[in-house]
Amino acid sequence: MTFPAFFDAVPPLTLHDPLAEILGAAKGGLIEYHFADAVRLAGHSCPTVAGAWLMTTRALRALYGDTVPERGGVEVAFGDGQTGGVTGVIASIATLLTGAAGVGGFKGLGGRFSRRDLLSFDVAGVEDIRFTRRDTGASVQVALDLSPVPGDPRMGMLLPVLLSGRASAEEKQLFGELWQDRVRRILIDFHDDPRLVTLA
Repeated sequence: MTFPAFFDAVPPLTLHDPLAEILGAAKGGLIEYHFADAVRLAGHSCPTVAGAWLMTTRALRALYGDTVPERGGVEVAFGDGQTGGVTGVIASIATLLTGAAGVGGFKGLGGRFSRRDLLSFDVAGVEDIRFTRRDTGASVQVALDLSPVPGDPRMGMLLPVLLSGRASAEEKQLFGELWQDRVRRILIDFHDDPRLVTLA
């Protein structure tokens, strides 16, 4: 599978997963995640997936500072319902990186390592997403605004042609290139822009 070259330039995220460590799945329990892993999970690369990656990595950085975040050690709460808008897509990326799962999550071993019920929706008092450390109770609310990185206006003209099945090979290629260029700008050019991800 060949991904756009800029995927490799997105800073990866190293997590410590105590369950992976005890089961011998990863030496020292350290697992490195890349943006390509999020794309594989979602099945596509888009501004929503990029935004979910940025929000989650930024939240973990805020909660853990210079230490390695613990996968399975964070609760994730959404203000919206799971089926609202792109909430489900964002939640899947948050689950990938934090391990937080809903009622179908791993139930644990001997009362430890449970990932079940760490992911919740329609939570009162949460505007967008709240990440909370289970060990310290420290939390951060995160919001996303991708308006500072608009898409190329040509995409608006190309999309209806693509969806109608009338697009030429050249038009399909151009649309894909323009689409991924916005994702690239979100993740590379605007990676640390405080306007995109706000924390409270």
